[in-house]
Amino acid sequence: MAARTWRFSRTVRHRGLTAAGIVVALATFSACTSPPQTAPTSTDLTNSPSRKDAKRNVETNKDSDALNRAGFPLPPEARLDRAGIPPAQEEATLSWAGSLRPDNATAEERVPEIFKRGRIIVGVDQAQNLLSFRDTTTGELKGFEVDLAREISRDIFGDPNRVDFRFVESSMRTEFLENNDVDIVVRTMSVTKERLDKVQFSTPYLSSSVRLMVPKSQDVDGLAGLEPGATICVAGGTSVLDVARREAPTHPILRTRTWPDCLMALQQFQVGAIMSDETILAGSAVQDPLTRISEESYGAEQIYAVGIAKGNDGLVRQVNSTIERIRSDGTWDTMFSTWLGPHIANRPTPPARYREED
Repeated sequence: MAARTWRFSRTVRHRGLTAAGIVVALATFSACTSPPQTAPTSTDLTNSPSRKDAKRNVETNKDSDALNRAGFPLPPEARLDRAGIPPAQEEATLSWAGSLRPDNATAEERVPEIFKRGRIIVGVDQAQNLLSFRDTTTGELKGFEVDLAREISRDIFGDPNRVDFRFVESSMRTEFLENNDVDIVVRTMSVTKERLDKVQFSTPYLSSSVRLMVPKSQDVDGLAGLEPGATICVAGGTSVLDVARREAPTHPILRTRTWPDCLMALQQFQVGAIMSDETILAGSAVQDPLTRISEESYGAEQIYAVGIAKGNDGLVRQVNSTIERIRSDGTWDTMFSTWLGPHIANRPTPPARYREED
C-alpha cells in the first residue's frame, strides 16, 4: 500500500474507486453519524510480527478490511494493540540532574568539527504542523522547531541558513544520534529515563501537556466520555504510548508511524480519539477545524529538549548557549507567538535545568 499524504482538503480512498479518490467536503465529517471505530474481536492476528515490539503487537494491517468498518485502509505500517497491554515503563518522577551549563568558549572551540564542516546536520520532522513542516507552496521547512535549529546555526556560523535538515521518524530519533547520522535532533523529543541512558539533552526549550483530540460532533470531554472499546491513536516510538496504555487500559491503541497518520485515522472514523502532546494536537486542529482538544490532561508534563549524542559536551553547551540567548533577547517569545500562540495558552520558556559541576 503506497504512503498517503493528508493535506488541507480531505481526500480519501475507497475500494473499487480510482487512485485519485474522492474529495469529501468538510461538512461531511461533522454530519457523519458513524460511531468511533472500535477494535474487532473476531480476527485472530495475535501472532503478527513487529520490528521493535513483537510481543506487544497483536494485530497488523495485513487484514485491513477486518480492522476498518468504514471501508478505508489503515495508514501505512499501522499496528492495532488490544486493550490492557501494560506500559513498558511505569510512570515515575524523572530523576534528571540537568544539562551542561554554557561556558565562555567560542563556537569554534566548542564544536570545531561542525564549524569546519560549515553546516550543522539537524534531525527534524517534515509533517508536524506549527512545529516542523514543509510549506506546500514554497517547499521550505517552517515551524517553531525549524526556527530553533536556525538560531543554533546563527550562533555557530553567524548565518541561520547553515542547516542541513534530515527527516527523522519518531521511533528513529535515538538511533540517528547514536549512529552519528545527525548532529542534533529537534523533534518534540521529550526527556525520559530510557532516552537519558542513550543520549544527552539540552536544557528544555518547550513544555506541553498530554491531551485528547476528538471530533467536535462527538460529545466527548475526556477519556470518560469515549465509547466503550473506542480505539485511541498514538504515534509509535513516542513517550505518549506509555501514557495511553497507563491512562486508558480498557481501550485498544492504534500505533501509527506519524501524528498526521493519526489525524487521517480520526477523520476516517477508524479511531475515536488521538492522544498526544497539546503542542502537536494544536497543529492537527489547525488542519482540521472540525476537531477539538479536551481540557483534561494526562500523565506528567512533557518537556522537549534538543537530543545530542553522548560524548559531545561542547555541542550541548553550544546549544544551551543559544537557548539562553533566545530566552533573554525575546526571540523565543517571538517564535512562540508566531507559531503556537494563536492556538494554545501562552506560557514562558521552561526553567533552565543545569547539573552541578566541579
